[in-house]
Amino acid sequence: MKINLAVLFGGKSVEHEVSVISAVQAMASINKEKYNIIPVYMTKGNEFYTGEKLFDINAFKDIPALLSECTECVFVRSEGKVKLIRQKMKKFGSNDIAEIDVAFPIVHGTNVEDGALQGYLHTLGLPYVGCDVLASAVGMDKYVMKILLKEAGFPVLDCCRFSAFEMTDMDSIVSRVEAKFPYPVIIKPINLGSSVGISKASDRDGLIRSVEEAFEFSDRILIEPAVVQLKEINCSVLGDSESAEASVCEEPVQASGDEILSYDQKYVGGGKSGGSKGMASLKRKIPADITPEQDEFIRKTAVDAFRCLGCNGVTRIDFMIDMATDKVYINEINTIPGSLAFYLWEPKGVKYQELLERMIQLALKRHRLAAKINYSFDTNILAMGGSFGSKGSKR
Repeated sequence: MKINLAVLFGGKSVEHEVSVISAVQAMASINKEKYNIIPVYMTKGNEFYTGEKLFDINAFKDIPALLSECTECVFVRSEGKVKLIRQKMKKFGSNDIAEIDVAFPIVHGTNVEDGALQGYLHTLGLPYVGCDVLASAVGMDKYVMKILLKEAGFPVLDCCRFSAFEMTDMDSIVSRVEAKFPYPVIIKPINLGSSVGISKASDRDGLIRSVEEAFEFSDRILIEPAVVQLKEINCSVLGDSESAEASVCEEPVQASGDEILSYDQKYVGGGKSGGSKGMASLKRKIPADITPEQDEFIRKTAVDAFRCLGCNGVTRIDFMIDMATDKVYINEINTIPGSLAFYLWEPKGVKYQELLERMIQLALKRHRLAAKINYSFDTNILAMGGSFGSKGSKR
């Protein structure tokens, strides 16, 4: 009997479209002899839909037409099982769509990759692929991630954090940044990816413009010193806290004159013939043009950081090398990387289908281990009725 696998994608995120691309890629590669794939598309309004049309990337060119041929649905738990049922009930016949065995979130960005969706699946008691609630939340919050990694001894750049309410005193923001860092500086939303809202400022006017832009995408931002002679290196990690391994390293290739890889460079570059291929379309050097010593350090540091943060499944950890000093810094961790970073595993002989299978098995392993933990505590406190009074017992 096949395993019913719900693939969730989309959601209320600025990386919505990237999620669609990543999910369609993955669904085309999952072993269909072993899994019955149920696509679950989340709209930008957080409605859930399922249907065969969701396998076709071209169908997403007209979302309203696509949804008209799909079924709005919702997850429910009853009698120890999780089912996907119709949101709008039929008067006659069954409203069950499928009983779900495991969920595979292939989502990017705020509201979906940050622990919110993972918490929903956890509450349902449904096994799900990828990082758990805490690791997802930490990985999405660039500031919290930096603090935890720095405390654990990992190399990260220093930074300043600001909240939206501080926008009323822009002079104070500028003064704090200038007192701490020389120009140029990098400004980025704390909880976004795909280079959305990220920019570089070389002077005070540029800083003000960049801060205003970043706050359009998040209520919290961070500012850090720019690495002027920068080489970016990315490395994927597969596994869990017990055991994990690193992929080969890649070096993203920037277009001439660009200082930060843009959203278009990452995802639209391959769209001139046949549509975007997601992160797989980005120009890159694989393996990266770095020394054996740098390669070994980055791959080991990636695995150690993955395990330190309690990650699960596949992540991609982005590094920065300061070519002026040869220092290596962790930039950020992507708990659900674009295209699931399959292009970093194929050079190691791990085909995409095998990568997906290992991710699913890691999810089922975590679920089995969690089932052994006791989440109840025998007590007769409720049997004592009203003896505690409306405010309980205080002594």
